[in-house]
Amino acid sequence: MRLPLLLCLALSPAFAGPPGWWVAFSKGPALESRFRQESDSAVFGKLSREGRLALARGGKLRVAYNGGLTVTCDGHYLVQYDPDTRTAQRVELARAVRDFPLLGILLDPARLERLYRVDTYGGETVKLTPKEAGLPELKATGRRGLLGTLEWTDPTGARQKLELLDAKVPASLAPDLFKTQVPAGTRWSTPNG
Repeated sequence: MRLPLLLCLALSPAFAGPPGWWVAFSKGPALESRFRQESDSAVFGKLSREGRLALARGGKLRVAYNGGLTVTCDGHYLVQYDPDTRTAQRVELARAVRDFPLLGILLDPARLERLYRVDTYGGETVKLTPKEAGLPELKATGRRGLLGTLEWTDPTGARQKLELLDAKVPASLAPDLFKTQVPAGTRWSTPNG
């Protein structure tokens, strides 16, 4: 009788429901945070960048890296602006999500459970196993009731980690935050040529 009880206790974290932060993330209206993005690849070695991000329902996103590079999405178009080269690129959101599936997850966290099987091992960590080809396996960890980190391996084999340093659900986000602000004289490039 003791063996089945011990086996049930040992396996119970694998069958536990998702942690509260996970449920809140997939249904949350908005999120903002400072972040650190780390990459470790055989080609480029270890790289780390920091910045601020804001997410809101309707596919709205703003990522501002320290040093100037910004990515904004108004729900229809994604625009990347690099002040160092004074260039910008505009892509339809549907194409951007097709080319970078992880972007779609950040823009619409409700998609996560349609695209991934969520395995919970107890504590604040969930493992996301893709249900379709082309998506990376993810490990997500919560912190203080909100998303804390996302980890994955990209198609080049580089290990990636996005850490939210002070995530919070804002009272509100200004609509102008998600509007692209590119100075006059910027050279616009076309994706893939």
